[in-house]
Amino acid sequence: MPSLIDLRRRIRAVKSTQQITKAMKTVAASRLRRAQDRIVGARPFAKLMGRVLNDLAERVDTAAHPLLAPPVAPDAPALVFVVTADKGLCGSFNANILRRAAGFVGDADRPVVMGLVGRKGRDFFVRRGFDVRFELVNIFNDLRYSHAQAVAHAAIEEYTGGAASRVDVIYNEFKSVIQQPVVVEQLLPIPRIDYADGDPEAGVTSEFLFEPAPGEIFRGLLPRHVETQIFRALLESAAAEHAARMTAMDAATRNADEMIDGLTLYMNKVRQATITRELIEVVSGAEAL
Repeated sequence: MPSLIDLRRRIRAVKSTQQITKAMKTVAASRLRRAQDRIVGARPFAKLMGRVLNDLAERVDTAAHPLLAPPVAPDAPALVFVVTADKGLCGSFNANILRRAAGFVGDADRPVVMGLVGRKGRDFFVRRGFDVRFELVNIFNDLRYSHAQAVAHAAIEEYTGGAASRVDVIYNEFKSVIQQPVVVEQLLPIPRIDYADGDPEAGVTSEFLFEPAPGEIFRGLLPRHVETQIFRALLESAAAEHAARMTAMDAATRNADEMIDGLTLYMNKVRQATITRELIEVVSGAEAL
């Protein structure tokens, strides 16, 4: 049976941990509010831009731009960008996306090379000997559009240079505080909307007149589109990480409360048993006299 001193030490240790989890929950909630505002502001533009360019991609010849064309080397490996957190203590956030990414790589119909954003993903795939073409860590404390530009530049260079036959990105999408599903999206070549069977969301399907030529329009627009989609993925992942950490720290705080209550109850039982034993010894001694 542990002594009262040991139990008091354990209770103090749990209370100290609880103070840390409370503070981390508060910090995560504050950061979540800012990250949520950013993604709510960026999401409509990114999604509408993607829908418009996917629509336009179907109406022009694939030779209009290298990012619309089939891969230069069809037998080249696929490049997969995996976006994880730089830190832990966020529940199953990192485990879910790493499990999904590992499954995606295992089910791929071609070799896969990695582009890694976030320290957790970098450590996971590097330890397992994957071919890592790009890595970027320690960006989520000060996430900027320039980080998305760096990722997009690497993706475009790999695809247009023939080193990759396609480019995908895997990240956690922010739905709510308790829901951050893992999403897999194709970046390159630019996906095309198929109107063969009719698309209820497509709207008017008449031909477009391009002025200037489609190649000139897409020269600056498509790289910006890739940057925008990657930036949205980074913002989604940042908001999802803060939400997952806030939820995990809230659960840890409540678990600490339950542990403190249980330890306090057990300590009181031990103290009562000690007092009872001492009283019995006193009474037994008096009767012996």
